[in-house]
Amino acid sequence: MDAPLKLVVFDVDGTLVDSQGLIVDVMGAAFEANGLAAPARETVLPLVGLSLERIMRDLASDHPATVHDGLVAGYREAYGQRMTGDAAAASAPLFPGTVAMLDRLSADPNVLLGIATGKSRRGLDSMLDGHGLRQRFVTIQVADDHPSKPNPSMLFAALAETGCDAQNTVMVGDTLFDMEMAGNAGVAAVGVSWGYQEAALLEPRARRVIDRWDGLEDALATIWKANA
Repeated sequence: MDAPLKLVVFDVDGTLVDSQGLIVDVMGAAFEANGLAAPARETVLPLVGLSLERIMRDLASDHPATVHDGLVAGYREAYGQRMTGDAAAASAPLFPGTVAMLDRLSADPNVLLGIATGKSRRGLDSMLDGHGLRQRFVTIQVADDHPSKPNPSMLFAALAETGCDAQNTVMVGDTLFDMEMAGNAGVAAVGVSWGYQEAALLEPRARRVIDRWDGLEDALATIWKANA
């Protein structure tokens, strides 16, 4: 009997790439372009992972929808300006060990890799191309096509595209939004401690929280064995 296909879905910002400096810089530019004071870093980073529209509603909750729309447009313009040429890799470097981890997982023919991110497709394309990672992922879900996390729509689409079962799927991310999305989709979650939210927030909903990429394979094996 053939082994079932297994799917590992990754968040991007704060999980695969360290984009906090870029995000805070672009967010400040978007607010200033709309005549507003730039939000503080500690206000922005806990929201990373949500859709851009949701983030702007939260950061500018005392302003009308027209302002939120202007902030979204300003963010996208500023982001595009900073992500031309080779800037993607420099502005948002991969966390240590990311490529080696993806190589190890990809070596197993029964393991598929995917992405579920609050980034737009344009932003994600710049990031993946900058790091040469596009071909590693068989399913890519972005904010353009889905409601914001923690709505499970992204994971449901990933399951449908790959034909994998929920019990053979694991979501890997750095925020409570990722953990909640996984729970809402009926899949297990692994948290990473190096992202933009405290590990203590993830632990109640994650099957495991890892401190280094070299702990991921053991976490996955434990989850899949338990779910078999």
